[in-house]
Amino acid sequence: MQRRFNPLEADAKWQRIWDEKQSFRADDTSDKPRSYVLEMFPYPSGRIHIGHVRNYTMGDVLARFRRMIGHEVLHPMGWDAFGMPAENAAMEKKVHPGDWTRSNIANMKAQLKRLGFALDWSRELATCEPDYYGQEQALFLDLYEAGLVYRKESAVNWDPVDMTVLANEQVIDGKGWRSGAPVEKRKLNQWFLKITQFADDLLDGLKTLDQWPEKVRLMQENWIGKSVGLQFRFKLDAPVGDITELEVFSTRPDTIFGASFAAVAADHPIALALAEKDANLAAFAEECRKTGTAAAEVETQEKKGYDTGLSVIHPFTGAKLPLFVANFVLMDYGTGAVMAVPAHDQRDLDFARKYMLPTPRVVSPDGEDTPVGDEAWTGPGALINSDFLNGMEIEAAKAAVIARAETEGWGQGTTVWRLRDWGVSRQRYWGTPIPFIHCDDCGVVPVPKDQLPVTLPEDVSFDIPGNPLERHPTWKHVDCPKCGKAARRETDTLDTFVDSSWYFIRFASQPDDKPFDKAVAEQWLPVGQYIGGIEHAILHLLYARFWTRALNYCGKIDVKEPFAGLFTQGMVTHETYKDPAGHWLAPQDVEKRGDSLVTVAGGEPVTIGRVEKMSKSKKNVVDPDDIIDQYGADAVRWFMLSDSPPERDLPWTASGIEGSWRFVNRLWRLFGEAGDQGEGGTNKGGEDRGGTDKALTRKLHQTIDGIAKDIEALSFNKAVAKIYELTNAIEKAGPSASRTDAIRALALLVAPMVPHLAEEAWSDMGCEGLIADAAWPPVDPAMLVEDEVTIACQVMGKLRDTITVPKGLPKDELERLALAAPNVARTLDGATPKKVIVVPDRLVNLVI
Repeated sequence: MQRRFNPLEADAKWQRIWDEKQSFRADDTSDKPRSYVLEMFPYPSGRIHIGHVRNYTMGDVLARFRRMIGHEVLHPMGWDAFGMPAENAAMEKKVHPGDWTRSNIANMKAQLKRLGFALDWSRELATCEPDYYGQEQALFLDLYEAGLVYRKESAVNWDPVDMTVLANEQVIDGKGWRSGAPVEKRKLNQWFLKITQFADDLLDGLKTLDQWPEKVRLMQENWIGKSVGLQFRFKLDAPVGDITELEVFSTRPDTIFGASFAAVAADHPIALALAEKDANLAAFAEECRKTGTAAAEVETQEKKGYDTGLSVIHPFTGAKLPLFVANFVLMDYGTGAVMAVPAHDQRDLDFARKYMLPTPRVVSPDGEDTPVGDEAWTGPGALINSDFLNGMEIEAAKAAVIARAETEGWGQGTTVWRLRDWGVSRQRYWGTPIPFIHCDDCGVVPVPKDQLPVTLPEDVSFDIPGNPLERHPTWKHVDCPKCGKAARRETDTLDTFVDSSWYFIRFASQPDDKPFDKAVAEQWLPVGQYIGGIEHAILHLLYARFWTRALNYCGKIDVKEPFAGLFTQGMVTHETYKDPAGHWLAPQDVEKRGDSLVTVAGGEPVTIGRVEKMSKSKKNVVDPDDIIDQYGADAVRWFMLSDSPPERDLPWTASGIEGSWRFVNRLWRLFGEAGDQGEGGTNKGGEDRGGTDKALTRKLHQTIDGIAKDIEALSFNKAVAKIYELTNAIEKAGPSASRTDAIRALALLVAPMVPHLAEEAWSDMGCEGLIADAAWPPVDPAMLVEDEVTIACQVMGKLRDTITVPKGLPKDELERLALAAPNVARTLDGATPKKVIVVPDRLVNLVI
């Protein structure tokens, strides 16, 4: 096997063979243990990027390993294919969204295939195809029949350029995240899913997800936002129309004596009523509506308020507290009004400092009434300055205030949630049509299931902004299924998060006549290992958890948690470069000359910027195809797994991929040595190449065991390190049957990571079948136990030599061997030790 390893030939050869043999097709009838490995499916933007490669390589290693240990593995791939970018492409490039999307899918699929991923392509799906979204429509109707879908008028964030509704998280500094246009508040009829009905269950379920990162569970817990506290009513010192009280919710009723003002949201009924007669307030409210409404943005933005001139009456002291309209109060949390306690809430403190309001301390860690500094005290302590609460700890004080409020009739203990029902209406063409019909006589009528799918019309135009479905001349006009009179189709389409909330179930079962077969799907679910970016920690994962629970509620499936294990991988990063004019440069436009970087085109000096996430805007992207053309798929895969722990960011470097390529060739040369030998360590001429090497055999078995554990733990960089160690040990070992066996075992160990190289070596070594179908090498438990120890041999406390001996050797034998050690004998130079100190299994010290 002296020929040079040609990665492009090997890649194409083995990928073709795997396809012909359908090596990775999952068998629903198998009686093997099942493993469902899934990476978050990509949006077909046009090109696979290096971040995708890292994500899918990790899943592929696990999937291949699970096959080797005897599992039936489901490792599918599909496309999250609906969404706004396709409509943008239609407007900008004058192409149909479907044509653009399907062309991108073909390109990206070809790229993925070049990397040799062990994917079951027979289950490939795209959410933009009727055979998928038609089944989604059927499930949406099932949820409607179960009372989990409703329609109501709701205030929404409206992007006037994209002409669609935006989630709070898509409003950045008051502007649409994509268009950059100032967002408007509108009231529209919207479809909602009752996710709040499952709030408690979604929260409790997090406790069972012990294979999820703690960070992700905490993010979901905060997003669900369960708050237990007091909902009560302040009396107003003057009515606002018919309104005489202000209802607020507080998680800290214990601090009620520290309240120094109250505040309402810009859309609160009191603010709206006052703004009708106060132009300045109306202008302030409009300013508030233009700012971001995501929780993180509200926390960090400058606190602003408008004094209404009204006051609320403190329920215990009768004091008047000024009432503000404030930009940090949101109408969709609690009651849209807050009791502000500056000494014990940082947001309230920032506001109070700005508007010179009192900041009385009512909780003290040491019982002292010290002035409030720049930071609010939110830790433990006893109540002070709080009348009948003085001396109580926080929880006791909370209970006491709630009890008084309930007894006196001005409040009650209650639980509120940050989580809101999921608004799924989108005013777009490229999405799943919502399967309902509007009839003037019958109202809103579901489309009969035998009329599904409701497909998108192909003859649409994007020459003017807005939803093409709304202005289509014929598509929306349809007869009512109930009365037969002329009616109108719903022209909103579903939020694309709906598409990704159940695709993993469709992967598991794909009958033609229904969304999935319950029994077949349940054989695979939940997904054993789900892999994707931390950016999906909240919305996608929360919606998928809800959707699975909703299907469980409807009796469709006996599973509640979709993903048993979750891993969030780090990003792939790269240096950024700029030319003297400040323009971004791509890595291929830069070269090193001497100690400096210059432009390839003109030799101009290049400024090296920060190492950042790869992005098209900064041109610090690396095209996987270019790297594969140069180094082959296995070198790229190896680089993705080595160096950085998989949960951390991985800096892409030219030296790193070159190092991976060198190691691939180093393995190839080593495998060639085994190919030149026959069974039992003889060469092809029959010459004996030596006996056994117990130390190497032990190292091999320890490595087999360690790599298996590392892969299961997704600690791929640790597995790579162990392969380096074993490779070094094999290269240093003398000829023996043990060395030949170790080389062949090494091919199996690297097969999940560099599968093309492993297949080529396996074939050249004359081994039977495909290495993709081979079993993981067995481990001899006895070889995992060290039965030899290295003894330090000292003379007068100084190390002179070492000896390797059987563990547990008697003291007199250790003394004899230490005296015979060459360096010890040379140091003694014939002298007889006066004293010999032996520490069993550790050292021998000779005193002269």
